[in-house]
Amino acid sequence: MTESPRPLERLVNSDAGSDHVPLEINTDEVSIARIYDFALGGKDNFAVDRAAAEAMMAVVPETMLLAKANRHFLRQAVRYLVGEAGIRQLLDIGSGLPTAGNVHEIAQEIAPETRVVYVDNDPIVLAHGRALLATNDRTAFLHADLRDPDAIFSHPDTVRLIDQSQPFAVLLGGVLMHLEDEEDPWAVAAGIRDRLPSGGYLLVSNTCDDGEPRAQALNQVFAEKGMGSRCFRTWDEQVRFFDGLELVEPGLVPHNQWRAGPDMPEPDNPVHSMHIGGVGRKP
Repeated sequence: MTESPRPLERLVNSDAGSDHVPLEINTDEVSIARIYDFALGGKDNFAVDRAAAEAMMAVVPETMLLAKANRHFLRQAVRYLVGEAGIRQLLDIGSGLPTAGNVHEIAQEIAPETRVVYVDNDPIVLAHGRALLATNDRTAFLHADLRDPDAIFSHPDTVRLIDQSQPFAVLLGGVLMHLEDEEDPWAVAAGIRDRLPSGGYLLVSNTCDDGEPRAQALNQVFAEKGMGSRCFRTWDEQVRFFDGLELVEPGLVPHNQWRAGPDMPEPDNPVHSMHIGGVGRKP
């Protein structure tokens, strides 16, 4: 790499409200959102993020395929939630940087009245997200953290757009995997499930340790880059995220097996077993 990352960049928060302040972006630290952006072909990433992605691909060359498959799963699940289940309220926590085929675009194409709240703890996501949604009054972007659900669910924009007494869906796409065991991701998931009313849905997707030796090797790279030391949990560990919910068919499965559409990238590639997802409904 010939590019030297700048230690600090400042983005102007595009929101016109009271929190209209410069946002500090540390380009010396790896960002999960920016790595994901790179994997999907985006341009909102820095040298440090690309170096981390290259380290992952050195261990598992198909790593970027996993990111694309995760995005495909998310889009297919949104189509199911809005188009088949009739959900009109979506809360996307750990949303990452905006990309083509965003959750609100897919949902509102099916049902224009659908309301979407995005949540992420990366300030660069907030800046880009609010700029994108400046003219969409049915969608909002919050700067908040998965580990503080009270702040998310009590935020004025959440209260404005999500009627929590009526069925809504929470999307946790590729985010619980970055929590350490001591942060108790199962308790975090339970706290969110408890807030769902009857008829609400929870989506969860994460990388998976299915016994493939490369899973542990890739997990080591994740840990070395500060993205979490337990990103590759087993199926048994992850199905617990859905305790008390009814799993929508076909259950918690690799992304290429969950109602995959014709645009699923390389559907027969065995690497898909290393990323799983599912959707659960609260009775």
